[in-house]
Amino acid sequence: MSRTAWGCVRLGGAVAVLGIILLRLGTGPFVRGLESVSGRSLAAACGIAVVTTACCAWRWCLVARGLGVPLRFRAAIAAYYRSQFLNSALPGGVVGDIHRGVAHGRDAGDLGRGLRAMAWERTAGQAVQVVVAVLVLATLPSPVAAAMPVALTCAAVCVLAIVLSVRAAARTGSSRWARAARAILADVRGGVAAPEQWPGVVGASVVVVAGHAATFFIAAHAAGVSASFPALLPLTMLVLLGATLPTNLGGWGPREGVAAWAFASAGLGGAQGVASATAYGVLAAVATLPGAIVLIAGWLAHPSRSAPHGRRPQQEPAQTAAGSRHG
Repeated sequence: MSRTAWGCVRLGGAVAVLGIILLRLGTGPFVRGLESVSGRSLAAACGIAVVTTACCAWRWCLVARGLGVPLRFRAAIAAYYRSQFLNSALPGGVVGDIHRGVAHGRDAGDLGRGLRAMAWERTAGQAVQVVVAVLVLATLPSPVAAAMPVALTCAAVCVLAIVLSVRAAARTGSSRWARAARAILADVRGGVAAPEQWPGVVGASVVVVAGHAATFFIAAHAAGVSASFPALLPLTMLVLLGATLPTNLGGWGPREGVAAWAFASAGLGGAQGVASATAYGVLAAVATLPGAIVLIAGWLAHPSRSAPHGRRPQQEPAQTAAGSRHG
């Protein structure tokens, strides 16, 4: 499938989900979610975002250092804020990450490793999120509790099959797939799973998941949900997993669809789920606005380097661009 076709599928999926919600529940839940956002909830979400963004930036620095393309922490924070803003403002949710990966690679003089550092950092974060979600969903009552044993078994089989396939491919010689498999194993061992890397990567990722969950709690209670913490936590994990699905429009679409289904299945009402997800979407979007400042400041200083597809001037030192990026 071409990039254009895949982009249309992603956009169409988000629009379809939102359209179905509007047909079933109307505009009321969306309006209620927007109206529930207050200055206090916005301040709390922005404060949480400072912590989660710093943790994401630190995780990125750890992975990049392990892959041999070190990154300054302050530069990583600015770059991560910028990428979060781009992810929330543009369809697909990955444009900002690609931008920071390209910028970092060019600054470090190794575009391939820069992109791989971004990809492994994001993959590690999502993997930890999935593990945390599975632990929560397997422990607390949830709409998917009955399916968890089968889901866990299938997931374990799939992970084992992937690991064995990559290890086998790495030993097959000098084919393209063998080289790719060896590169994957080297990246995992050096950039993610190395003894000096993985505790920080996992710890930072857990804090990030906790921060996103806390933001959703704030949004849900602002939208009028009075469920207890044990009842709301599994639903939160499901909604956060839904937000990672690639068929979204600036984060919108699957998140609201999963929220409507999960809240309805838990007896809280699909409208409450959509209102909570809408409030969460607003809080999350506002919390990324510092990234717009970083983007504008970088564009004013270096127009050709700050646009998502701009080129870095060849005559500039590699290190100078590191201070004006997002991730």
